[in-house]
Amino acid sequence: MINYCFAKKHGGTFLLRIEDTDQARSTPESEVAILASLRWLGLSWDEGPDVGGPHGPYRQSERSAIYTTYIDELLARGHAFRCFCTPERLDEMREAQKMAKLPPRYDGRCLAIPASESEARAKAEPYVVRMRVPDRGTAVVEDLRRGRIEIEWNTVDMQILMKSDGLPTYHLANVVDDHLMEITHVIRGEEWVSSAPKHLLLYEYFGWEPPAFLHVPLLRNPDKSKLSKRKNPTGILFFRAMGYLPEALLNFLGLLMVSSAEGQEVMTLDELIARFEVEHLSLGGPVFDFVKLDWLNGKYLRELSPQAFVERVLEWGGEPERFAAMASLAQARVERLSDLGPLLAFFFAGRLNLTETQLLEGQKLDKDEMRRALALAMWDLDASQTFDKATVEAVLGSVAERLSRKFRDIARVFYVALTGSPTSVPLYDALVLLGRDIVRERLRAALSALGAPTAAEQKAWRA
Repeated sequence: MINYCFAKKHGGTFLLRIEDTDQARSTPESEVAILASLRWLGLSWDEGPDVGGPHGPYRQSERSAIYTTYIDELLARGHAFRCFCTPERLDEMREAQKMAKLPPRYDGRCLAIPASESEARAKAEPYVVRMRVPDRGTAVVEDLRRGRIEIEWNTVDMQILMKSDGLPTYHLANVVDDHLMEITHVIRGEEWVSSAPKHLLLYEYFGWEPPAFLHVPLLRNPDKSKLSKRKNPTGILFFRAMGYLPEALLNFLGLLMVSSAEGQEVMTLDELIARFEVEHLSLGGPVFDFVKLDWLNGKYLRELSPQAFVERVLEWGGEPERFAAMASLAQARVERLSDLGPLLAFFFAGRLNLTETQLLEGQKLDKDEMRRALALAMWDLDASQTFDKATVEAVLGSVAERLSRKFRDIARVFYVALTGSPTSVPLYDALVLLGRDIVRERLRAALSALGAPTAAEQKAWRA
């Protein structure tokens, strides 16, 4: 949103680029979710994969030949080198650095390989391409909000630019794309400050003028901890499923980046753009306060006309196809139509806010088994490229197997966590209708109520 407001404030172009070079995480489904999220918020783009433009293609997975050309250029100029180190050798190197209390950094073993030998080995051995980085001196990053940032070069890693599968990493792809797409300002999270020297060095290697950089603070929980997917609902479509209005969510996010006096909290997107100034961005880490979001969303809802309110309700949860699917699930369990209310209420609920006592009551699993079941289901559903009945059934069946239990022994865990009741409509179908975002949040909330797994437990459970 900051990028959008900055571009519109200064009469610029808002470009949407799909950064999908990570084949394990990037799927057609994830791209659909990105586009749907932005459209729902009302943030339209001037260039992008679906609308075209002069700087396409706009999916990085479709730009591999472009990146290969620039990798070849860096290798030819001696600004990059092939690295043939095995994962085992790199693990040993990192462990030795850890024991010696040295910063984690590639030790440069493959730097000494002559070019002719490197080219010959590349025909028979797997390799990655790393960038050369100075081992002395100081890198200087000029940030639009933070000013001058100095980072010692000996703390900067010799970054991998091209992976062994021939695809680029974020660092190379974004520098090349930002230059070719004529990006003037790079605005990203503060966690990328440490990578800025690498990006500036690539601009220098290519002889390009770098863009202006702005590193914005990360959103925080009220306790000042980092907002993260592991602990929080962070997907935009979760907020749509929960019944927030897009204009209310935009307004709320906008208040985190513009100054406003008390009583002036309600603003349109155009007003937020007009008020936006880099100087107003707090470096302290703005707090994502659900209480304030709920208050603001309620204010928007109450100001709708009765007709508009009904239209929003129908738009949110009353699509004929979705309601028909819900009703059909309940048909075998009702004696009166009025029974539909209690049976289907969990579809329209927000947070279930279940207590540990409610979750544990009547369970065949002990508390730690329940925690493991919830965690495994959440992780596996997150990793699944699809979210349909077959996927849900396979994931929950796998969870039962790993706990050496029959599914009927663990079914109650998921019924309670996801519907709020030990019995309900058919579970797999219900999860699909709830959707990935709500299912994940309810699993996370139940796990949190029972006790989030420690790092050691996560490692053991994932094994």
